[in-house]
Formats: sequence, C-alpha cells, structure tokens
Amino acid sequence: MPRQLLAITPPLTRSKGPPLSACLSSLGWDEQYAAEFTPYESAHTAARVTRVDRGAADVLGDAGYLRVELTWQHSDITVGDWVAITDDDELAAVLPRRTAIVRAAPSGESSAQTLVANIDQILVVVPAVPRPRLGMVERLVALAWDSGATPVVVVTKVDLAPSPESVASEIAQAAPGCQVIIASAHTGEGMDEINRLDRPGRSICLLGRSGAGKSTLANAIVGSDRMAVAEVRRDGKGRHTTTHRELITLPGGGVLIDTPGLRGVGVWIAEDGVAQTFPEIEALVEDCRFNDCQHESEPGCAVQAAIAEGTLPQRRLDSWRKIAREAEWIASRSDARLRRERADRWRQIHLEARRNNRTRPQQR
Repeated sequence: MPRQLLAITPPLTRSKGPPLSACLSSLGWDEQYAAEFTPYESAHTAARVTRVDRGAADVLGDAGYLRVELTWQHSDITVGDWVAITDDDELAAVLPRRTAIVRAAPSGESSAQTLVANIDQILVVVPAVPRPRLGMVERLVALAWDSGATPVVVVTKVDLAPSPESVASEIAQAAPGCQVIIASAHTGEGMDEINRLDRPGRSICLLGRSGAGKSTLANAIVGSDRMAVAEVRRDGKGRHTTTHRELITLPGGGVLIDTPGLRGVGVWIAEDGVAQTFPEIEALVEDCRFNDCQHESEPGCAVQAAIAEGTLPQRRLDSWRKIAREAEWIASRSDARLRRERADRWRQIHLEARRNNRTRPQQR
C-alpha cells in the first residue's frame, strides 16, 4: 500500500533530529523524549501516533500528518505512542512509554490490551443518569491510577439528574483522592473547570462506558462537532459512537484522545493500582493484628472494626476483594504465559541447533 502524506494547515517542513519545535512540543514532546530519541536522530524524525487502523497508522510530526504501514514488529503500537520515522516515511521504532492504559483483553484471554499511551491526565467519564454503579466507577478509577496518569472523574449529564450533587457525593466516596467535576456539555456547567485542564503539551484521555457522554464531552472540549454522538438505548445501555481511538489537538495547546466506550472493564493492574483506588482499606490492613488477616472474623481485624463502626461501607470491602482477586489472577496467568513463551523459545533454539547439526557436513 503506498504511503500517503495527508495535508495539514499550515504546512510544516521536516527537520532532522528531535527538535523541541512548536508542533512537537504541543503534542507533548520534551527534553526527556528528545534524549530517548538520540539513537535515531541522525536519520529519523519524531512523530506521535494519532490513529491506528488495521495494518496502518496516522502519525503527526513536523512534516504534518503521515500514514505509515505497520508490520508485525509493531503490532502493539497504539495511539499516543512516540515513534521514529525514516527518511523514506517508514516506522523504525517506538519510544518507551511513560504511561499506558492497559486492560485485560475483551476476549477473556489472559493477555493485555493497551488502549492509549503517554497520557498525563485521564478523565473518567461517569453519567449521572442512569444512576451509576459504583463498582464500575472503582474499576475505571483503578484502571486510570494503574496507568501512571492522574485520574479526574467527570460526572456528565447532570442536567438530566434530579439530584446531581448526591450522585457526585457517592462517586467521590468511590474515588478517594480524585478530583470530581460535575459537568453538562449542554448547559456548560463545569466546562470552564474542564477546559482549564487543557494546557500546552498536556495529553488528556477520555475513559468510560458506552453512553457515558464521552463524545459529547469531547466535542465541547474541542469546540466543534468532531465526534459522532448518539442517544442512549431504551434499556439504558450506551451505543458505540466512537469506534476508534484518535488523538485531537485542543484549543489550549494540549491534545485529547477519545476512546470507544467500554462495555466491560477487565482489570489488568498491579498492587499499586488497587492501593490507590482503595487507600482507606489499605491503611486499615496495616493496623490488623495479624499479617495474614483475611478480614473476615479474625480478632484484631481493623477492617471489620471499621465496618462495625460504620466508617467503612461493606460495599467498598466487597469491591476491593473482587478487584484484588482479579489482579492476583491476572498476575498468575501472566507469569504462566511468560514461562510458556520462554519454554517455547528455548524449544525452538534446541530444534534449530539439532537441525543445523544434521545438515552440517561430517568431518573425516
């Protein structure tokens, strides 16, 4: 497939090396990325991935938008990645990721799916109507914390809710440590607070379930009807109006990535993500009498004491247990898969060595 250079206004000229140009800086490029780019600077230019399709990707750099082919070596490339492009407009390398939203593969297999990379702030979008399930909020927040970025919870559609403040209060309890913004793209409530997050070089991502209002919110942030929107179904479930991930430049100098709505959130997180989502429980665990306390009926259990006193809801403990069990299962399956892959590699090495010995001419 021929590579296609897409137009950008105003046109920009390709420059050698990893300069801190206005274009790259607005996309999030900085001196640390420039240092990581050093091995490629003699014959490559830097660009950021704005969209990934099957077998191809759009990247944006000082030369404008460029469409490049993807090979199996770069099959895991995702929107937000920083890449090195050759003078022949080919993808040569992907720079190390600083942050990444990673979830369990929707197929149910014990593998990970990277949604976006190199994000500074994640707007976890939660609709006020229908009333959100707090367990889903906690899963989204855990996913956001584990990415390495900073989550901000945005409660949308508050103009349709009879008591948006009470909904926001419940969500704040399910997302301790997160800023919670009450917003409506239709009335403009909360939009000034959200727009202040748009700063030069900052990368923002929208994350949420289908029907949460992410595309409507994205259009309000961008200032134009860039994303398609659709009504929520009669059963309250969302429709997939965003079918791909795409990086968009913002009026304030930052970039925004909208993601397709998630019907389910399979966690693929480490212990840190769980701890940041449930900090009050993690603190209580430290005060339990026994190190191997199961937080059920053991004497001296600080967690059960907090539940009896009413300072910790039973629902939070149940959610913590569920997500922690999933994280432990994913970790064990990941370790098993890595062992299998390592064994397969050694098996191939031994087979290749045996094959070479059979074909090697015998010495007399």
